Amino acid sequence: MNIRISDELRAYVDPLTSHEYDALERSILAEGCRDALVLWGDVLIDGHNRYSICQKHGLPFKTVQNDKFGSIDDVALWMIDNHLARRSVSDFQRGMLALRKKAILSARAETQKEAQKEAPRPADAEAKAVDTGDTPAPERPPLSTREEVAKVAGISSNTISRIEKIQKTAAPELVEAVRTGTISLNAAAAVASLPVEEQVAAVNGGKKELRQVARQVRESKAPPRPPRTEASDEPPEQFADIGEATARIVELKAENASLKARIQQLTIALSEARRG
Repeated sequence: MNIRISDELRAYVDPLTSHEYDALERSILAEGCRDALVLWGDVLIDGHNRYSICQKHGLPFKTVQNDKFGSIDDVALWMIDNHLARRSVSDFQRGMLALRKKAILSARAETQKEAQKEAPRPADAEAKAVDTGDTPAPERPPLSTREEVAKVAGISSNTISRIEKIQKTAAPELVEAVRTGTISLNAAAAVASLPVEEQVAAVNGGKKELRQVARQVRESKAPPRPPRTEASDEPPEQFADIGEATARIVELKAENASLKARIQQLTIALSEARRG
């Protein structure tokens, strides 16, 4: 059977890391390709890595058809939902998939809006539906807010915000670094604020360099710390010897006792005044 790979759909499948690919290859070589590849007509829509490994080693595989899709966008949305349902998908990958879903649904909603401007009157459309027996399929609502995108991805809206920043400003090398786990998502968002040349230089410097650059960026954007309170210019009281210091302590204790007695007298006087 001739299986066709769609570059457009392949973009919705994050490539495996070399470690993940090697592990999958060892599993297929030992146990065969247990899961069937999913096709839409002759287009492969699930199992790209398994298909690649089977082709490489001349191994047999099974296929199953999924013909419920009406367009390539339907296929893309299905692939995205399929990947989001997997536990092994990282937060960064989840966010990227959810943002792709948002883009597809937004474009579809815009197309539908334009089509409605040229659509026939409701009475004509209803008569046509009766004549043909067609019932318009309900459209999925677009993801309008960051919170909705975050809910689809199963991550926080703050994480989506960082991923959007990386998506817009990060160099491809930095995107690959965060995808493979070389740098954390938070650190990548900080590095992504730098010029592209500095991002690439940081990535080329390795994990330690990336962390250091991310820390420097955060520190440069942190609010300035309040100045330390200046110590009093008045020098501390000095004593010539221990005897003088002891005498001063006795003197201070006597003053303290006198103040306590005075407070007690004032308290008694106030109490008597209230009684009178």
